[in-house]
Amino acid sequence: MKINIVLFQPEIPQNTGNISRTCSATGCALHLIHPLGFSLDEKHLRRAGLDYWNGLEIHQYENNQAFFEKHLAKPIWYFSQKAPQSLWDADILPSNWKNESSELFLAFGPESCGLDQTFLEKNLSSCLRIPMLDGKRSLNLSNCVAIAVYEALRRTNFLGLKTQGVLAHQTSLKTQQSNTQLSGVPHV
Repeated sequence: MKINIVLFQPEIPQNTGNISRTCSATGCALHLIHPLGFSLDEKHLRRAGLDYWNGLEIHQYENNQAFFEKHLAKPIWYFSQKAPQSLWDADILPSNWKNESSELFLAFGPESCGLDQTFLEKNLSSCLRIPMLDGKRSLNLSNCVAIAVYEALRRTNFLGLKTQGVLAHQTSLKTQQSNTQLSGVPHV
């Protein structure tokens, strides 16, 4: 299964840079729908993405219509603080998610205003909310994307991702302990 992150008119380059890093680390594709509130050449965007730009699958669309002409028939979940349904209550994975050709789209609106209310009303059954305290305006966009991506990946048992880290080799640790003991400094 391929997870696609869709950003409708993102405005803050650092958020898009952080999202690109999440996409790169998880194998997600990034879809950017213009107009963007920044240039893709901006220093802040590149800096937030660090060295993850190489190999990032990125698609750009002139406008919403160009995106929907290509992807409307695919499962798309729209995230908004206005949505009535929680991410954790929805069955977000496509029915054929174990098939390599299946795709999941997670879409997010601009930082300043989110997705248009009329649009949300027309797609209400596909709108999801990440729970937060009442009275709070919103979560940071890059945090929302990370939450949504990792929830989808958790539901696939992190298919295709490295799930365990490796500590320094035990021999290396024993050598360090020996050297410390020889110098008369206790090892902590």
